[in-house]
Amino acid sequence: MRLEPADAGDPLVIDTGGEDGLITYRRAGWLRFRLGDRDCRLTVFSLVGYAGGLFLPFRDGSSGNETYGGGRYLFDTIKNTDGLALELTAGSPDITIDFNFAYNPSCAYDVRWACPLAPRENWLPIPVRAGEKVFS
Repeated sequence: MRLEPADAGDPLVIDTGGEDGLITYRRAGWLRFRLGDRDCRLTVFSLVGYAGGLFLPFRDGSSGNETYGGGRYLFDTIKNTDGLALELTAGSPDITIDFNFAYNPSCAYDVRWACPLAPRENWLPIPVRAGEKVFS
C-alpha cells in the first residue's frame, strides 16, 4: 500500500477524557488499501506538540464485539509501537502495515487511563480479525 500525503488542513483535537485533556493532531497522510473485497482508507496523524510522532487509531467491524469498543491502535511512534506494524522501504512510497500488531489502548484495561480514540474518519466498515482482541 502507499502512504499518500495529506493536506494537514485544520487540526484535529481529540479529548482523552483524562489528565492529558485535549491532544492536537494534524493529518499526515492516508493509507489506501483493499481489505477483503473493500477499498479502505485510514488517516495517519501527526502529533502537534511533545516531540511529534505518527499515530494511527482505528475502529472496525469487530469493535465492541471481538475487540475493544473504542477501537485499537496500529502504531504510535511516540511509544515506539511501530517497530513491527509498519515497514518502510527506502526510496519507495510503498509501505507495509501488519494488522496482527493492532493493540488495545490503555483505557481498555483500566478506567483510570484515558486515551484518544479513533475519529470517525478511521472507522472501517468491515472487521479486522487480526491483532489484540477484547480484554476480559
